Amino acid sequence: MRILMTGAAGGVGTLLRPRLAREGRVLRLLDVAPVEPGPGEEAVTADITDQDAMAKAMDGVDAVVHLGGHSVERPWAEILDVNINGTYVVLESARRAGVPHVVLASSNHAVGFHPRTDEAGDYLFPRPDTFYGVSKVTKEALGSLYHDRYGMAVTCLRIGSCFERPRDPRMLATWLSPDDCARLVEAAVAADGYHVVWGVSANTRRWWSLEEGRAIGYEPRDDAEVFARDLIARHGEPDLSAPPHTLVGGSFCGPELDVDNLTRER
Repeated sequence: MRILMTGAAGGVGTLLRPRLAREGRVLRLLDVAPVEPGPGEEAVTADITDQDAMAKAMDGVDAVVHLGGHSVERPWAEILDVNINGTYVVLESARRAGVPHVVLASSNHAVGFHPRTDEAGDYLFPRPDTFYGVSKVTKEALGSLYHDRYGMAVTCLRIGSCFERPRDPRMLATWLSPDDCARLVEAAVAADGYHVVWGVSANTRRWWSLEEGRAIGYEPRDDAEVFARDLIARHGEPDLSAPPHTLVGGSFCGPELDVDNLTRER
């Protein structure tokens, strides 16, 4: 089996590479930055917006894990080109190559302006918090189109906070451990149909649903609570009635990411 991973040099891609390694599996790593391949890996240096390069990258591929794109807020033109058009190029290239399974890295920021509830359900209606969040909504919509029109199996992962360990008290709820991220991707690569799944671990303080994830075979094993004592000692117990805990998107919903501020910064 050959899996094409876009954005392989990024944070999530770097965490996933050793965890997705399997006997008989080849990981084809694609990024605009050069990647040094290890055993069982191939490397492609290419831009996801380059249709010719993506067509070549799809040769012999059984599944795509699309992580490529800007991972934080950017001006509209950059988001439009890389995150939105780039996703179209990836999906269209996969369709033309006959790739049956595509996993799309969406984000909690696709629904960032939803308020905190006891458990945010699966398929929460889009309420993006940024242009970045809009690109994730568009990614999910493109995935839906390519499933319904062309029969491609597409799973969209609304990823929370994927790091080696949670970095602040909010992440005690939103953390996706690297090991659980790999378990989620493995389930998504094998899933038929179209799915939108929360990318979160089995955290004690979790308020995002795991129902759809479990429906496709994802069984998280990690809990951010093992890091709680240290984080609370440094930051104090979080006030769940105050930002960044009151909205799904957290600090991305704040005014510092308004377009005028972005323009001034650049």
